[in-house]
Amino acid sequence: MIETGNERLQAQLAFLLEMDKMKNIRRQTYVLHEDRKENDAEHAWHLAMLALVLHEYAKEPVDLKTVLATVLIHDVVEIDAGDTYAYDEAGNATKAAREQKAADRLFGLLPAEQGNGLRRLWEDFEAGSTPEARFAAALDRIQPLLLNYTKGGLSWQEHGTKRSQVAGRMQPISDGSEQLGSLAAQIIAQAAAEGLLKDDT
Repeated sequence: MIETGNERLQAQLAFLLEMDKMKNIRRQTYVLHEDRKENDAEHAWHLAMLALVLHEYAKEPVDLKTVLATVLIHDVVEIDAGDTYAYDEAGNATKAAREQKAADRLFGLLPAEQGNGLRRLWEDFEAGSTPEARFAAALDRIQPLLLNYTKGGLSWQEHGTKRSQVAGRMQPISDGSEQLGSLAAQIIAQAAAEGLLKDDT
């Protein structure tokens, strides 16, 4: 580690270098133009792009800077906790405990007021307790839906994902954006009609 002679800067650099591990956390969603799955860093960047372009569709007025900060940090806990597939019931049963422990360590790397501020954004995101958190959560759900549909349902087919599972997962989008919630319903219906999602029958 580079010695800066500045304790605050040293802590910030330690956190930022730790964040590089997000590039190694593989998700279940495929990138569009290669035969591979995206990583957490790519996902966070893509959400930031969605926020930048689509924030006019937020259900309530939002502070864009807060939304951008939220989407950039919402998955950092997965450095320790790992990515839990949305439809993995066993994994989701232990997810909260694993992520709280990860949050303690990772946000604890930063100077206290900075780490506490970012942790509050993460906690708001998890609880959906602010307009910014709800809009960020809407983006977090619609982004893989867009990629999965555009990629021909590849990830859904690998996991045998059912229409009802995806519909349930996308339900909270409307809490952050009515327009994106309607778009999600349209994509799900189209995916089912095209045979990209399994029927529940």
